[in-house]
Amino acid sequence: MNLEMQRFKADFFKALAHPLRIRILELLSEGDKNVNEMKNLIGSEGSAVSQQLTVLRNKNIVMGRKEGNQVIYSLRDPMIVELLGVARQIFNNHLVDTISMLDKINDEQNF
Repeated sequence: MNLEMQRFKADFFKALAHPLRIRILELLSEGDKNVNEMKNLIGSEGSAVSQQLTVLRNKNIVMGRKEGNQVIYSLRDPMIVELLGVARQIFNNHLVDTISMLDKINDEQNF
């Protein structure tokens, strides 16, 4: 059971391991969107957005529902919003540590 959970986590994080997929998730955190909306907001080609949505859909991270001739995408689990927030905070913590270290190096060089 533990190995299955580790595999699930690894596959889940692999699915997140692409800048465009992260950007798509950030956009979907703000609300449901179709491919054209995401393409315009990202400034990327529709085929690239569609390709990354397919990866996210195959890993059950996003889901799509048909409305007329469009597919509207949404997050499958609202906790993705929290996960992105935690990742942002970890990044900010690392950035603060790096800035602090650089300040210390600069102070030592000035003496």
